[in-house]
Amino acid sequence: MSIFNVTALLGGLALFLFGMDVMGKALERQAGGKLQTLLARLTDRPIKGLLMGLLVTAVIQSSSATTVMVVGFVNSGIIQLHQAAGIIMGSNIGTTVTAWILSLTGVQGDSLLIQLCKPANFSPILAAIGVVLYMGKSEKRKGIGTIMLGFTVLMTGMEAMSSAMKPLADQPWFTELFLKFSNPVLGVLAGTVLTGIIQSSSASVGILQALSATGSVTMGAALPIIMGQNIGTCVTALISSVGATKNARRAAMIHLYFNIIGVVIFLTATYTINFIWPITSMNEPIQAVGIATIHTLFNVSVTLILLPFSRGLEKLAILTVPEEKGSDKEEVQLLDPRLLNTPAVAVAQAHITTVDMANLARSALQKGMAVTHQWDEGLFASITREEDAVDQYEDLLGSYLVQLSTRAMNLQDSRKVNTLLHCISDFERVSDHAFSLAQTAKEMHESEVTFSAPAMEELKVLENAVQDLLDKTIRSFEEWDLEAAHKVEPLQQVVDSLIRQLKERHIARLQGGECDQANSYRFGNVLNNYQRVAGHCSNVAVDMIEVSAGSFDTHEYLDKLKAGSDPDFDRRYSRYADRYAIPEEQA
Repeated sequence: MSIFNVTALLGGLALFLFGMDVMGKALERQAGGKLQTLLARLTDRPIKGLLMGLLVTAVIQSSSATTVMVVGFVNSGIIQLHQAAGIIMGSNIGTTVTAWILSLTGVQGDSLLIQLCKPANFSPILAAIGVVLYMGKSEKRKGIGTIMLGFTVLMTGMEAMSSAMKPLADQPWFTELFLKFSNPVLGVLAGTVLTGIIQSSSASVGILQALSATGSVTMGAALPIIMGQNIGTCVTALISSVGATKNARRAAMIHLYFNIIGVVIFLTATYTINFIWPITSMNEPIQAVGIATIHTLFNVSVTLILLPFSRGLEKLAILTVPEEKGSDKEEVQLLDPRLLNTPAVAVAQAHITTVDMANLARSALQKGMAVTHQWDEGLFASITREEDAVDQYEDLLGSYLVQLSTRAMNLQDSRKVNTLLHCISDFERVSDHAFSLAQTAKEMHESEVTFSAPAMEELKVLENAVQDLLDKTIRSFEEWDLEAAHKVEPLQQVVDSLIRQLKERHIARLQGGECDQANSYRFGNVLNNYQRVAGHCSNVAVDMIEVSAGSFDTHEYLDKLKAGSDPDFDRRYSRYADRYAIPEEQA
């Protein structure tokens, strides 16, 4: 084996790892947040978690990425520890798909169909199609093209590694090396170390499959190495769990225990059977298909054995990472940095967190309305706490979204991040106006003054409209419902109209001596706060509509609506105006 074989091997390995990374990330971007969102929601039963873990890992081609996602989900409180076990088991099965794809390099036969199945024959076609798609303007097509190109580079690297390793078949030391790996302890250790360094069981299995092309790798040597590869893939999740909550660290331990216990069971059963009824193929060379078969057989059989005992794995993880006596309950990390590695998941979590922020702002506004009518010291303190909490949300979300915006995402997720960056400041301002209302109410309480009875009755109509407006805004934002977002602007215009009416009536009462002149500015301040809240609701809805459509000119959108060119807008406006009309007798 010459130096050129070594350089060819290193080059093939580089292409192989690069192709796997490119293809996995492109698959993840194409999937967007759909599969990951399902992963977070449909895991109330172990079997559901298993199926979702299998599906997601088969799509993104990385059990390590799925497990890190699970650690992040547990750390963020999205899923519970007992839900993580099923997903982890499913991810182990899902990762076997890669080995079967790579085993195509060993396909033998003269028929046209078999020849077409060989990567060396169909990869160039995929590369040509991939380049055409990648050069196009459509992001979806470009994403599909990237997947094809990543797959082509992956298979090219695999072929290069296999070709570079073939001269090793004539090297006695190489054959002797793999005879030593027939020792289960050494084989498991070698597989664990290799996978721990690469941090991808799919990649390390692929390297073993490339080595099998030399004909020097026997089934007896490959078996313990494959077992070790399954243990080595736990390294990524263990590293990811450092600094996380106890439950997140326990999720990583479940992954480790599942594979260690599985390896012990599988190797014990295999070598016991071999001792009683010798397996002749143990000393025969193994091909890429055989490695894929063992990899799949291990993960499927171990999952079937341990799935009923998933709660036992959970208890074992809790014993390993116990609760400290007298320690307070850990707070979950709403925006886990680990999720940034899977941007689609991070976008979904940032959206959920922004909804929490919006609901907190709404709660503060409702309490601000309440203390305007009847002073309550407790409510005022609650509004202060909620306003401070919303400020903290804005700081955390702003920093997180800026980090997220630098990651590779599909167009839809990228636009959503832009929308969230716009909306968090609007929700924060709503809480500011809630606090301003509360301060006005406090001043009136301390001065022992109130608004007139007609003014208070008119305020109730306005407050009902503002509450409805904020409810519609948050509901459309939470569900990301653009149709519902179109209903916000007509109601916002009605709120503006109501505020103009209230100002006119207030002036009339001042002129008639019905209202206190000294208290007039406070009434104006209340109206201004409601007007600004309505304006922020409009901003959120318009941002959703315009940014999702790829447009950033919100002023143009509003100008078109106000020009009366939208019959749906006019119809909704009329309906809301009738619903929140101020009776004439209150004038």
